[in-house]
Amino acid sequence: MTSTFPDVSISTDRLVLRPFEEADVPSLTEMMNDDLVTVWSAVPVPYTRADARDWVLRRAPGERTTGRGIVFAVTEFLTQRLVGAVRLKHTDWQLLTTEVSYVTAPWARGEGYASEAVLATVQWLFQDQKFERAELRTAADNTAAQQVAQRLGCISEGVLRNAWIARTRVEGGGWAQIRTDLLIWSLLPEDLDGLHERMADAGDFVSHTDWH
Repeated sequence: MTSTFPDVSISTDRLVLRPFEEADVPSLTEMMNDDLVTVWSAVPVPYTRADARDWVLRRAPGERTTGRGIVFAVTEFLTQRLVGAVRLKHTDWQLLTTEVSYVTAPWARGEGYASEAVLATVQWLFQDQKFERAELRTAADNTAAQQVAQRLGCISEGVLRNAWIARTRVEGGGWAQIRTDLLIWSLLPEDLDGLHERMADAGDFVSHTDWH
């Protein structure tokens, strides 16, 4: 039985989802130091070029080769600029389920890239890889990520209480950790029927994620 995803790229009208490359390191570093990414993720603070290089050259490829999932750099088709990332993780090859995380760069928010990139990923996941379920987790106060999940047709399944640690700015410019609930969303192949007609443009977002 197949236990790893293929090394592929996925294209949409506006985006190319591909493996990370060393040339992405400067843009990835800038993207992961954005305040919204820091608030809702577990990335190191500050996120250094060494962190980005380790992610690009070792950690991201390792997600695929070990069977844990796959990581896509999201780039604009016309400019080839890095505008985000999508990650499949916690993959169960027997149940054919996985969890989706996603990040959009601050310079690319408000363009609907989150919905477009995640939709392309789950379409590939369901149609080409024959998976049966994708799961998303969003922090309780992360309304932008919840709106993306809703636009994708995800079904809210419940709450994991006190299950995540977010961050908040404190006096002096530093960060403090705060506990938060996680909302669980699911997407099945049949949930994509008619989705293109229902989708609206997405706004700014960062999902619950652990890009470290």
